Parts: sequence; C-alpha cells; structure tokens
Amino acid sequence: MATDGLSSVQRALDVLRALGSGPLRVQSVAEALGKEKTQVSRTLKVLAENGFVERDPDTLEYRLGWQLFALAGAASDSRLLRQAAPVVRGLMRATGEAAYLTVLNGGAAVTVLAERPGHTLQPHEWIGRLSPLTCTSSGRALLIGRPEDEVEALLAAQPGRLPGTERAPRSPEAVRERLRAEERAGCSVAVEELEPGLVAVAAPVRDFRGTTVAALNVSAPVVRLPPDHLEHATAAVVDAAARLSHALGAP
Repeated sequence: MATDGLSSVQRALDVLRALGSGPLRVQSVAEALGKEKTQVSRTLKVLAENGFVERDPDTLEYRLGWQLFALAGAASDSRLLRQAAPVVRGLMRATGEAAYLTVLNGGAAVTVLAERPGHTLQPHEWIGRLSPLTCTSSGRALLIGRPEDEVEALLAAQPGRLPGTERAPRSPEAVRERLRAEERAGCSVAVEELEPGLVAVAAPVRDFRGTTVAALNVSAPVVRLPPDHLEHATAAVVDAAARLSHALGAP
C-alpha cells in the first residue's frame, strides 16, 4: 500500500512537470510520461479537485492551477527574505552605507529589510514606511522590467502632481523616459529627488520567472556619496541584486 501511495505521488509530480511546458490534453500528458491514459486521467482529476491543475472546457487541455501558483508565491516571498538578509548585510559592508530591501505595496514601495552602519548622520528610518515609486531609486527599480500596462496603471494611480524635488521626474512621460534609460543601465539613481541632500541607487531583484519582485538599494547623505563615490556604490548594488536574483533562481 505504501508503495502504491508513493507511486501516486510520483505520478502527480511527473504530471505537474509535464504541464510546466504548457497546456496539454490527457493523451498528450500520458504520451509524454509513457503512462497509461486512465492512470494519468485519474491523477489529473485529483489535482484538479484540489486546485493544482485546471481544465479548459473548450480545448479540454489541462494547465497548472491557482493552488500551485499560490504555494509558489508564498515560498518565493519566504525565500526572498531568507536569502536577502545576508546580501543586504554584505551590501552595507561593501559600501559603508545603509542598505535596504524594498518591495511593491500597492502603488508605493515599502522597505522590509535594512542594515545600517554606525554613522551619526543617517537617512531616515525606512522600515515599514511607504515611499513614492517615481522619485526614489528603489521605487523606479521596482518598475524596471514590469509589463508596460502594469507600469501605466501604477502611474495613472498616482494622485495629482507627482512628488519629489525639481530634480525628480514630475510627469508620467518624464518617468517613462527615466525608466527607459534606467532599464538599459540595469539600475536606478536618485540624486536629491525625494528630498534635498539625499542620494540613493537601486537595482531590481528578479525571481525564477524573471519577474521583478524587489529592489536592493543604498542611500546616504550626498556629502558621503558624492558623484566620484557613486560609481562604486552603483556597481556594488548591481552586483548584490544579481547575486540575490541568482539565489532566487532568476534565469
């Protein structure tokens, strides 16, 4: 009986892997696995009843279901925080400045991890605070690589005149232009855009789907991060984001 149970579990895993390449009908799944159609059909039925696969009523093809993506999303969030902690700490040590991990929260960015050195003069405490997407390095880094319609929806949801100083992009078109340049560069730099005297650089973090799920950034008073020091900080941030993305399985 135990062996039969293990065989059923293995068959279910094989079916899910087969559907990972795209929607398939029962016969195609059976052929791909070299299994009997009746066995595969029973397995698909159980998976569908539990939300792990879905059947298109028109094409009769099965595809991966909402339950599987929900589990993957929960695992991805947990793994992000677990993998990010040492990377954020290492970024702080490499630059000597405060380092942060930021994620998208509705129409704003929110910082979920921070590591700060012992400088007397520090940027504001950002943990748990919402910050604008358009005039912060982390906010724009979170937009890099996102579908155009999603970016448009986020920009359209910004109330009234866009926030920031005169150095920040103050219109949706100006934000789009800045994003195009920053996507080519692979990072976002904000020099006194959110407030005078504050400079920050951020890079997007991607998951196993290639989706931007977070941003790593360093921020400091401009007196400690002038233009001649910014290049080193930028390289450190981009490298840290690449390492964290790799740890999350980014292609």
